[in-house]
Amino acid sequence: MRILLWDVHGGYTDALTSGSHDYLFLRDASAADPSDPASLGGKGLIRLGEHRPANLREVCLEELRDSPPDVVLAQRLEEVEGWAALLGRTPGRDVGAVFLEHNTPKGDVPASRHPLADQRQWPIVHVTHFNRLFWDCGSADTTVIEHGLPDPGYRYRGTKERLAFVVNEPVRRWRTTGTDLLPEFGDAPIDTFGIDGHLLPPALGPRCPQLTFAGNLSPAELADALVDRRAYLHLTRWTSLGLSLIQAMLLGLPVVVLDTTDASRAVPQVAGVRSSDVGELVTGARQLLADRDLAIERGRAARAHALDRYDVTRFLDAWTRCFEQAVR
Repeated sequence: MRILLWDVHGGYTDALTSGSHDYLFLRDASAADPSDPASLGGKGLIRLGEHRPANLREVCLEELRDSPPDVVLAQRLEEVEGWAALLGRTPGRDVGAVFLEHNTPKGDVPASRHPLADQRQWPIVHVTHFNRLFWDCGSADTTVIEHGLPDPGYRYRGTKERLAFVVNEPVRRWRTTGTDLLPEFGDAPIDTFGIDGHLLPPALGPRCPQLTFAGNLSPAELADALVDRRAYLHLTRWTSLGLSLIQAMLLGLPVVVLDTTDASRAVPQVAGVRSSDVGELVTGARQLLADRDLAIERGRAARAHALDRYDVTRFLDAWTRCFEQAVR
């Protein structure tokens, strides 16, 4: 099938497009009018440059109008609102339509009403069972397709007695990403990675004397860096399950995880330490930093669990069934 989507979340895009379908990305500057809510002009796959699989193509608006895709995979509300105006076709009737909801609800939790609740044109796919539980989607069709990632292989070394903290915009997102909890770890050595991570050391100052910014790295560079760190630190309070956490587990890192949202499903206790008691996380992190053999044991358990739950073949098969249902 021919699937139209936008490169909203790079890691998710890369996992999804490793499947067997043809994936189309709109790159049309003439359609990108920010004053027009129906404008869906995008950057295509500029992130990948010329190095992309043959089943990923950039298309212009004229091509889409002449030869529409089988399914539109929307990930933002503006894509839902603009699609019919853009191509003059009704989603869910003239072309298959699926809405992928990446996020936990905002606002009046747990009485959070999804913007697409009760409509029948766009079935809603949630990335975790927790998200499906907390979003009120009314009578809209909903399903869950849990994350899936290709296996990078067991690569853990853990030679650096440091914790890895991978968060984009950790200062702006502060309590959401659990950034405010880092001082609870005192003088524990922590390396932070991600967009605007350089703002974190000055924001925390002497409360985290051994925290350093290790770079906003490409996925390959980040994997190379993570495998040297002793453990992965995940303190997110209220976002969907991060792909970087799953990636760390697949690489063989033990994990120190705040027990919120879908963490209890994603991370068994044998994978490191998981708790809503930050004091227990601090104790567990110090044990892993002090004992590399323990870290190796916990990391192997983390990897085994991630391989089983987040198998990319299972993920891609689930998406194929979803696309097939959308065009019936």
